[in-house]
Amino acid sequence: MTHPRRWEKVFWVFAPLLLSFLFTTLPSQKGNARVRMRLDDNWRFHLGDIPSSLQGVPITQWYWQQGENDPKDVITYSNPQFDTSQWNTATPGQDTFHGRVGYSWYRTLLPSVTYPQPMLHFDSVDDNATVYLNGKFLLHHEGWDDPFNVPLQSAWRPNGPNVLLVLVQNTAGAGGIGNTLLMPYVNLDAARGPALPSYNDSQWRVVHLPHDFVVEGNYDEKADGSHGFLPTNVAWYRKHFYIPASAKGKSIWLYFEGIYRDSRFWLNGHFLGRHQSGYIGVRYDISPFLHYGAWNVLAVRVDARRAEGWWYEGGGIYRHVWLTIADPIHITPWGVFVTSQLPSSRQALLTIQTTVTNASHQSRGPVRLLSLILDATGQTVARSSSTLFVPPGQTRQLVQNISLSNPHLWSLESPYLYTAISRIEQGNDVLDEVKTEFGVRTIEFRADTGFYLNGKPVKLLGTCNHQDFAGVGIAMPDNLLWWRIAKLKEMGSNAYRCSHNPPSEELLTACDHLGMLVMDENRHLGDVYSPKTPHGAPYSDLSDLKAMIQRDRNHPSIIMWSMCNEEPLQGTEEGARIFAAMKRVVLSLDPTRPVTCAMNGDWGKGISNVEDLQGGNYNPGGYDWFHEHFPNKPFFASEAGSTVSDRGIYENDPQKGYVSAYDLNAPPWAQTAEDTWRPVAERPFVAGCFVWTGFDYRGEPTPYWWPCVNSHFGLMDMCGFPKDNYYYYKAWWGDKPIVHILPHWNWQGQEGKPISVWCYSNADEVELFLNGQSLGKKPMPKWGHVEWSVPYQPGTLEAKAYNAAGQTVATDVVETTGPAAALRLRPSTTTLPADGEEVALIEVDVVDAQGRTVPTADNLVHFQVSGAGTIAGVGNGDPSCHQPNIADYRSAFNGKCMLVVRAGEHAGLIHVRASADGLAPAEVTLTTTPSSLK
Repeated sequence: MTHPRRWEKVFWVFAPLLLSFLFTTLPSQKGNARVRMRLDDNWRFHLGDIPSSLQGVPITQWYWQQGENDPKDVITYSNPQFDTSQWNTATPGQDTFHGRVGYSWYRTLLPSVTYPQPMLHFDSVDDNATVYLNGKFLLHHEGWDDPFNVPLQSAWRPNGPNVLLVLVQNTAGAGGIGNTLLMPYVNLDAARGPALPSYNDSQWRVVHLPHDFVVEGNYDEKADGSHGFLPTNVAWYRKHFYIPASAKGKSIWLYFEGIYRDSRFWLNGHFLGRHQSGYIGVRYDISPFLHYGAWNVLAVRVDARRAEGWWYEGGGIYRHVWLTIADPIHITPWGVFVTSQLPSSRQALLTIQTTVTNASHQSRGPVRLLSLILDATGQTVARSSSTLFVPPGQTRQLVQNISLSNPHLWSLESPYLYTAISRIEQGNDVLDEVKTEFGVRTIEFRADTGFYLNGKPVKLLGTCNHQDFAGVGIAMPDNLLWWRIAKLKEMGSNAYRCSHNPPSEELLTACDHLGMLVMDENRHLGDVYSPKTPHGAPYSDLSDLKAMIQRDRNHPSIIMWSMCNEEPLQGTEEGARIFAAMKRVVLSLDPTRPVTCAMNGDWGKGISNVEDLQGGNYNPGGYDWFHEHFPNKPFFASEAGSTVSDRGIYENDPQKGYVSAYDLNAPPWAQTAEDTWRPVAERPFVAGCFVWTGFDYRGEPTPYWWPCVNSHFGLMDMCGFPKDNYYYYKAWWGDKPIVHILPHWNWQGQEGKPISVWCYSNADEVELFLNGQSLGKKPMPKWGHVEWSVPYQPGTLEAKAYNAAGQTVATDVVETTGPAAALRLRPSTTTLPADGEEVALIEVDVVDAQGRTVPTADNLVHFQVSGAGTIAGVGNGDPSCHQPNIADYRSAFNGKCMLVVRAGEHAGLIHVRASADGLAPAEVTLTTTPSSLK
């Protein structure tokens, strides 16, 4: 047994008193009736499953043969007299598919047992299983490495024989049946092991959310390359939290913003539920299971082994967890929806839909709903008051109409936000209060001329992005999400596609505040959790989609809802039926935005006939065809580009897995940057495009496989360091004159050899100089670049960009540097809140004696972080780097690497030191300030 440290003893003595004071004082204050706390700190974490002690008879041998999904075979193969002598034999865990895609039938005779309620427990079936006993269908299960149970009593013959038949479907790679146990029925969701409150977790590691446990692993060539060659696993989390006695009788719920994936929850040993989605959150009413005036134990099991996509998806509780305590009469979660109309520039008509819940068992009488509209300075500019009665155990929705004079419009240049305060009052008491940010703006898509914001045409200059970053993986803290949006804005981008799943809520908040349009995307077509939706998929529930719409619909940045991406059913009638059902759900919750998806083929078929906008992936040669044949359907390039390149690399190297940064390389389905943007820019009817991708991400290494562990598609690398193509888009998307030279000018040993020098610019002409001598002036082709063949000699390359009047409007210089002499640190911020989450991104440059970044340096850099912070991760943008993501060292890649420093939970100073053999070290000090959020 481990003994608590002194500070831990003090904490456990005084924490209940402090928390009780917090909970009992806050609700009594007018306007503060609801308590909402972040529960991100002090989670106990264990990597790997802790198996239950299941007892039973193992199934040790199977007979199998290839087959099809033919119901007639069930009758034949279920006959006890059926001869399997010509079938193959297999043992548990044996791969019988060897990469074959299709079906196989597995058959065995179950042993005689006397269990009153027999059950089969499958550790895994790779990939999908349909189970029959004695010819009766029992269960269909989808997902490999996903344990599941099959109750047998409805088809069990007590005197035998019992013929078990399993149709196994394999979609890729290995396939077969793992360990299977015949056992008496048990409820596997009942608390046992770490789910028990009494379980001793004192030896578990303490982590602070957001947390991605997969990124902490080591790269393995045998792991799934599309997910970044990082092995996945099961993990457990446990959290102790105190609820004061004064909270009894309140409505109390937990909200998990995002867990990847397949999570199960227990509170004080009570099973709360299972949530399979890795991308949309889940909420549980925990009022009946709490211990009041005492500590409570929350246990979460996370299984990240199954993929929902084909890119790096990580694993763990990677978004916030919230505890809310409210009056039984309260505003339903996501129950406020604000919309606006603009009959004139001097007036906005607001419609506020508010849903109120009475979770008590008794009538509380009528209440008043007061809605206040605050401007950006916090001043009340409009209000409405209504009375309503909510019967016990029911909800009611109330609609209020408010006129707003001289509204400030939300726009890209001025993303003005109002706040709606929704307050439930009874007499002099404030029962509940919720704040909702919203914007006033209009959106419209026109088939001939594209997208309009507030009546003005706006070309969508977008990028697609996954949630992944150097060091931290999918567990990106809030300020990192803001930083990424700001980096895209700096490039000139004005639109963000959430590929291919609902994003973090804070990312949408960043887009609202910074002025970034959003294509908000649902993960799956229908009710499935597989990467692609198969034929026959159900679509009657759609609860994940409903949650996304209700969660996100107040964000003014969102201009369209995307239902799916590149689905095999996209061009079929079945796909259209599923999509139509999803669209009905969307419009019932938000009729103000168009519904679309991203299609990589079958334009004009299937889903095209029921969606509002045609999203087209790639195939710019088809833009004109679609517009000619469907002139009334608005069109945008939902995914474009997929140009591949690496920062600072100017020659393809398949062995190392590097791709040249010249705009020359794209996979067969894709285009170079110039061939991506030109077709969009030249066609007014194309509303814009979303380039794949803004940032590199782990997984999907293209065009090479191992040793690559991440993509090459990004305009920025994993650290957010710009590649050369970043400046191509900045030239044509930005509003300021620029010129950018590539490549670097450190080509020692190649003196006299011709080097291809490119310039990106939005000016009329560009002139190139080498060591002060002009190499000629060239006109800049629209949407293109200019280039020279320059015999290498050390020195200075300078480009000057001129406008039509011959005036210099921009310059760029690259120089031959000296050898590496020192390190330089440039933090993204020097001040952080002491919340245990937010990070400073410290750019590390290897510089020469004159302070110039050495563009070929690969020095190994060591880091020391002390004081009020820790190392959250490291990176360098090298797609083939196998160094750990969380470490105190990182090699530079072409002159740069990055250290991610996380603030601690106590205010103070963070001292950062970087060193490398033979180089002068560098230091920087960060400051953390007190924070109420943990």
